[in-house]
Amino acid sequence: MKRLLKWSAGAVLLLLVSVFWLGFLSARPPLTIDPTTLAGDGSVPDYCQLPVLDNSGKRAADIPKGNTPGCGYKHFPLPVLRECTEPLVAGADDIRGLWRGVEGGRVGHLERVEQCGSRVVITAAGIIHDYGPNATAGLNTDDTEGAVLFTAGGREFCMRTSSNMIWEKGILNFYVFGWGPRVVQRYREADQLIWEYADGSVTRMERLCRLPDEHKTPRARGPRFKLW
Repeated sequence: MKRLLKWSAGAVLLLLVSVFWLGFLSARPPLTIDPTTLAGDGSVPDYCQLPVLDNSGKRAADIPKGNTPGCGYKHFPLPVLRECTEPLVAGADDIRGLWRGVEGGRVGHLERVEQCGSRVVITAAGIIHDYGPNATAGLNTDDTEGAVLFTAGGREFCMRTSSNMIWEKGILNFYVFGWGPRVVQRYREADQLIWEYADGSVTRMERLCRLPDEHKTPRARGPRFKLW
């Protein structure tokens, strides 16, 4: 019995170490986002003037995948899908735009939602989650969560993330790794965008046309323990 308990404890410890290594110490995903997009000023566009999805421009698969540089971008970037005009796929609701939390769990939260074909890009709080067909990488998001757990040797360590974004009955659902549990839901109610998060919080968001000055530079997130 003691031997079985030791083996069980060892297996659990090995699993925890493996998850920690995968989440924080494994190689960061390659940065495939267009450098022009990342360097551009995302406060310039009018987010109430959305691209017309009439197939007159690029398709989703023509545009490089957007993802998070390091543990977060330094300033709010240009829209990833600004040149894409592929019509939305059947079953997708149009939730494009710039949104700010006004009621519920995360008042003040701001995010930009882009859509084109079956592709969805969400930019918020220093991170870029891009799901769907693209020119440089796989379908699932493959970047970071953004919050820095610790620093070592001048390097920031934040958790890697991966998910897909699937439209189901007018709701955009996020599933961890594409096969894991559902962690996020987004959907419209009248003129608001509703964001349900894994912690049970529900945030109601209003549409904005311009990026507020206080969101041009993301706020540092995470405990940021310094190891050396």
